[in-house]
Amino acid sequence: MINSLWIAKTGMSAQQTQLDVISHNLANVSTTGYKRNNAVFEDLIYQNLRQVGANSSEQSQLPTGLHLGLGVNVVATNRDFRQGALQQSGKDFDLAINGAGFFQVSMPDGTTAYTRDGSFTIDKDGQMVNSSGYPLTDGITKVAGAVKASIAANGEVTFTDSAGKAVGTGRLTLASFINPAGLEPVGQNLYKESIASGNPQTGSPTSAGFGELKQGFLETSNVNVVEELVTMIQTQRAYEMNSKAIQTSDQMLAKLAQL
Repeated sequence: MINSLWIAKTGMSAQQTQLDVISHNLANVSTTGYKRNNAVFEDLIYQNLRQVGANSSEQSQLPTGLHLGLGVNVVATNRDFRQGALQQSGKDFDLAINGAGFFQVSMPDGTTAYTRDGSFTIDKDGQMVNSSGYPLTDGITKVAGAVKASIAANGEVTFTDSAGKAVGTGRLTLASFINPAGLEPVGQNLYKESIASGNPQTGSPTSAGFGELKQGFLETSNVNVVEELVTMIQTQRAYEMNSKAIQTSDQMLAKLAQL
């Protein structure tokens, strides 16, 4: 009976974690380039009270065993890197990746971070930076006299003056990973390389393994609000049922104590 109390407790804890993940997804439904998370569960160790296949006599074996599980645990959060919808913004330095790949951002500590958020702008030095002011590793800089920037699908950047004459150029590159789900999220729409993600492979947009750039567009979050709400209801019901199991176990223990 004590086992049922603990098992139901692990169920409630797991469903609470699931709700935390859902809440985070819903909170970021309008976050540019956000990728949906989902919780991954696993069953806990079993009490092996009767070994399957053990001898029941000299000539026969047990076709089934007796294994009592001890609950559930949240083992991971898995990030869904499916493409989000592209939304037109009309701004020269807003970029969306239609396909695979990440923008590369230089961090203050000298490391490189990766993002799908293409809401870039120009800082006081003319550098192309993200919303937090971190520059792209490609070193794209708006030159004096440039009034317009054209960014092609393959990453070629051309700055032109008021007469339409090219006054500066550059090129954007993208990074890809064998296992993007293994990237470490660090906030601010950024990810860091990890052992699980593998080393980054860089290349030009539209080349093999990379998507194309869309100037004047942003990639929206890939969170589906309806799906999240349905999952939230399922999570609530599962939490309630585990709570009910604890109440039932408590009532049975109380009845036992009265004997």
